[in-house]
Amino acid sequence: MSEGTMQRRAQREVGAPPRPSRRWGRDQRAKRRNRVLVCAAAVPVMLVAAGCSSDSGSGDSTDKAAKAAASASASPSPTVQAAAYGKLPEPCKAFSKKTLEDLVPKGKSGKEGKSDDISTRGSCSWNSLDNNGVKGSQFRWLNVSMLRFESDVTRGPADKLAQEYFEKQVQEAQAVEGAKGVKTEPVAGTGDQATAVHYDLKKKEGTFKQQTVVARVENVVVTLDYNGAGLAGDKTPSGSDMLKDAKKAAKEAVDAVSEANGKGGGKAGGSASKTPSKAPSKSPSKSASKEASDEPSKSASSSSKKPVSKS
Repeated sequence: MSEGTMQRRAQREVGAPPRPSRRWGRDQRAKRRNRVLVCAAAVPVMLVAAGCSSDSGSGDSTDKAAKAAASASASPSPTVQAAAYGKLPEPCKAFSKKTLEDLVPKGKSGKEGKSDDISTRGSCSWNSLDNNGVKGSQFRWLNVSMLRFESDVTRGPADKLAQEYFEKQVQEAQAVEGAKGVKTEPVAGTGDQATAVHYDLKKKEGTFKQQTVVARVENVVVTLDYNGAGLAGDKTPSGSDMLKDAKKAAKEAVDAVSEANGKGGGKAGGSASKTPSKAPSKSPSKSASKEASDEPSKSASSSSKKPVSKS
């Protein structure tokens, strides 16, 4: 036995690892190749799957955005009926000379009320004191106020806002403190709607006969107050005669509103366009409603006191 053979036998006897056979090496190489092929095949599949998933999400987002844009463009902008009347007449010129002579015979020129926008709000008042010496005197007071409303996309059309204010004015006229024998009646032939409220109001100066006529023509509300009393022993004026005069004056004021806006259109002669308005207005109707609480027509008792104190 050669020296080399003896050495290899000694190595096997002390536990040296056996030398791998050729077959075992081939099996290991085949397994590695299979793993490489499987991994190589899996990569394209994963990429394709990822690509499909990404394309699908992008398509859904695009479709949703397109549908949202189409829906927005299809939704109509809010519109509201435009106001029929766009201005008011000069309140101190609302009555004829004859009407003023009949209602306030000793009256001077009218006193125009303050307004920050004469196209939206205006008023004028007259007072008369016919002194009969020891027989007493006859007092008269006349006031007219006009409020015009604009359409607003959030609050509604102008004529609807005017109607709401009209109803409020009638209710306030019916609820004056100290009023006796309150009566309410419709007034025909004056604007779109009109109501008269009349009653007696006793004061230290005498018994006042109060007439309030509230009328609406399109988007404008006209409130007329007319009261009178016999002072210092003079007789109390006829309430029925004063009511007749108040109704006549209210109709004149309504006609003046229509004439200021031109004849030939609307229920009362206005010619303003009724084309729907898309944009909200400055809403002077809001300030008109707020400022209306300061009008003399709101309280007949306070309005009649003021002129009397001057005599």
